[in-house]
Amino acid sequence: NIFPLFCSGSRSSKTFKPKKNIPEGSHQYELLKHAEATLGSGNLRMAVMLPEGEDLNEWVAVNTVDFFNQINMLYGTITDFCTEESCPVMSAGPKYEYHWADGTNIKKPIKCSAPKYIDYLMTWVQDQLDDETLFPSKIGVPFPKNFMSVAKTILKRLFRVYAHIYHQHFDPVIQLQEEAHLNTSFKHFIFFVQEFNLIDRRELAPLQELIEKLTSKDR
Repeated sequence: NIFPLFCSGSRSSKTFKPKKNIPEGSHQYELLKHAEATLGSGNLRMAVMLPEGEDLNEWVAVNTVDFFNQINMLYGTITDFCTEESCPVMSAGPKYEYHWADGTNIKKPIKCSAPKYIDYLMTWVQDQLDDETLFPSKIGVPFPKNFMSVAKTILKRLFRVYAHIYHQHFDPVIQLQEEAHLNTSFKHFIFFVQEFNLIDRRELAPLQELIEKLTSKDR
């Protein structure tokens, strides 16, 4: 659980987080396998639906971990292009700029470079995912009452990494021939947050046109 999947350049250790593994043999692992199997069918709308008889919190938890791993991997491939010099602020196009605050260590939002922001963000998400009181991995351990609001904050912030990649680093994505992978991952993410109403529409504004384009074929 400690090794990064990509090692590109000296910065990767800072920005690339270890993959978060769901314990094999656990119910959440079965759910993840179910999700992967339905994704393979190619119908993303069906793939995101809550499987019959399953707990919504657990389904959201498993998918949130999966999206963290996907975004982690996608960003890991373009870290060499996302530097203090190329991205001195964390943005998603000229109209949207993000300042970092986690409410505990950094209470007042700070302006920082995109790599620094994404490092803060991914570290923060990883800490949430590793917290057994928030994301219990053992059978029978209940989810906390505030679980959905925590999950919504995590997904809202993970969206910002997609938004930054699309707006600032789409050229290298094309060069690396990762466009289809990025689009599929993002489309899956959007269908999921739409299905359970997890991200406020205003937060999705930086990629609204793309969202409409990707989802219009599947209405």
